[in-house]
Amino acid sequence: MERIYTPEVAHHVGERVRVAGSLHTLRRLGGINFLVLRDARGTVQVVVDTAEALASLESLLPETVLAVEGLVVAEPQAPGGIEIRAPRFEILSPVRAALPFSLNKPALKASLPVFLDHAVVGLRHVQRRGLFRLSAGIMAGFRATLDGLGFTEIQTPKLVASATESGANVFAVDYFGQRAYLAQSPQFYKQIMVGVFERVYEVGPVFRAEPHDTVRHINEYVSLDAEFGFIRDHRDVMAVASAVMRGILAYLQAHYAAELETLGVTALPVAPAEFPAIYFPDAQELILQRWGEDCRGEPDLAPQHERWLGEWARTEFGSDFLFVTGYPMGKRPFYTHPNPADPAYSNSFDLLFRGTELVTGGQRLHLYQDYLDALARQGVTDLKPFETYLEAFKFGMPPHGGFAIGLERFVMQLLGLDNIRLGTLFPRDLSRLAP
Repeated sequence: MERIYTPEVAHHVGERVRVAGSLHTLRRLGGINFLVLRDARGTVQVVVDTAEALASLESLLPETVLAVEGLVVAEPQAPGGIEIRAPRFEILSPVRAALPFSLNKPALKASLPVFLDHAVVGLRHVQRRGLFRLSAGIMAGFRATLDGLGFTEIQTPKLVASATESGANVFAVDYFGQRAYLAQSPQFYKQIMVGVFERVYEVGPVFRAEPHDTVRHINEYVSLDAEFGFIRDHRDVMAVASAVMRGILAYLQAHYAAELETLGVTALPVAPAEFPAIYFPDAQELILQRWGEDCRGEPDLAPQHERWLGEWARTEFGSDFLFVTGYPMGKRPFYTHPNPADPAYSNSFDLLFRGTELVTGGQRLHLYQDYLDALARQGVTDLKPFETYLEAFKFGMPPHGGFAIGLERFVMQLLGLDNIRLGTLFPRDLSRLAP
């Protein structure tokens, strides 16, 4: 008999079926007992009402892997309105050791460190599984939206010869006797590929050797990157970033309603047709006037400032998203295009999602001489590490720009998690390199 998944059982009332999965719970009530079997797609109740059937489960604990063959019966009082009766069990992988924490309760009771220590088991919990299925949906929505806009997906190297990206520390590795680095981003490569495809995107890991120990930073995360050519300025990039955000949310609503319900998301974020935007110096002035904190002259916004601005955007514009544009050039990488009307500031932006930075992007330099001048201003005299990168511009590149979204931070903000590690499959931080 071919195995079916638990959601399909309801279509086979009056028939015998075979299901397989893990022993979720076994309630022993004397003469009649109820086993709940969990597979990758749901659960089904099995009635165990004979001594022989119960004996086959003797001494087995939750998470035992088993197959069940039995008759599907409509039963209004059963979960989902159906149950399996007259079962025969096949034990595929017995479990006789107690779990580090219970997986058959509506919510996990383990502390974050304990959960992370035992994540290989804890990820089986229905809510945790739903969270990472939703994470997969975000990636799928990102891809679907950009595919619809004529982008080509690429995969770029994660082992690179030079630590040329500014703004973050790097992890050095031995590469057959020479020094190499884990890529901090696909930035250089995706710019190069604009010269090939005009519109490209990538979904992949990036590595930041920054000694943060906060609830919103990890050292390896998934970056959703896009880059495209023939733009006028950063506002064209903002328009595409907005479309991607709306596309992802629409994709989740259309394809991941069950996961959203499991995770208690009753309403998706408000993403208007046009996201509100505020110029960086104006944002600092607003912070002074409204909240009495003078951050003028600072090159960046503190997390508290971002939260305030997020509240302001929700109140004033009814939006969960807010662009902050025009960060100081000193805060942005050397390839960032300056604002022609205000050269101390850049044609760049951050997109705040519910008061937390989610997206960084902007317009890039595209003229070869501009790159030489920008590197000279940074005091770079040895151009050898940049040779292959600069070659793309030496032989002509269109005006272009792009952005990057942090997947785990997106999940964190969407679900209201209090720590990004809860939105990360196997987090890597200052103290954790396993599991």
